[in-house]
Amino acid sequence: MALSGQASRYRARRTCRRASGGPIGGWAGRLSSYAADQRGLTLVELLIIVAIIATLATIALLWYGDVTDQAKLARAVADISTVGGDIDTFEMTHDRLPNDLAEVGRASLRDPWGNPYVYLNFSTTPAGQRRKDHNLVPLNSEYDLYSKGRDGQSQPPLTAAVSRDDIVRANDGNYVGLASRY
Repeated sequence: MALSGQASRYRARRTCRRASGGPIGGWAGRLSSYAADQRGLTLVELLIIVAIIATLATIALLWYGDVTDQAKLARAVADISTVGGDIDTFEMTHDRLPNDLAEVGRASLRDPWGNPYVYLNFSTTPAGQRRKDHNLVPLNSEYDLYSKGRDGQSQPPLTAAVSRDDIVRANDGNYVGLASRY
């Protein structure tokens, strides 16, 4: 059956062809035909795509921030444990505690937030500067060693708002971690 001239041109334009020249049949032909009729994305479709990308980027940034905070906390805990071991070795070798971190070779050591670690030798430090827990009992018996945390501020009682993010050594080294978890 022959098609009229206008119908045959329409049919020729809508028929997709294989590389060999034959028409593509079935669902692949319909999909190719549909794709050929489309001219682009609408504004609504573009806005939906942008909203999805923005949501995924926000989730990724929040996750990344949480991971980096945990890594910094782990590094500070490891540093405090290492320096605490250095201080204990110094005490066994010299029969006294060091006066400052320079005596154990750690004067230039900085916490992950760029602040120096704080060391307080109780034999040379007034009792009012000692770190205290929520019952106002000193955390340690011989010396304090801690990081001021992300905000770079600290006060002797751990219950102070600025001390909640500090990384502390407590119970004479049996606990090293966030002050808020102690």
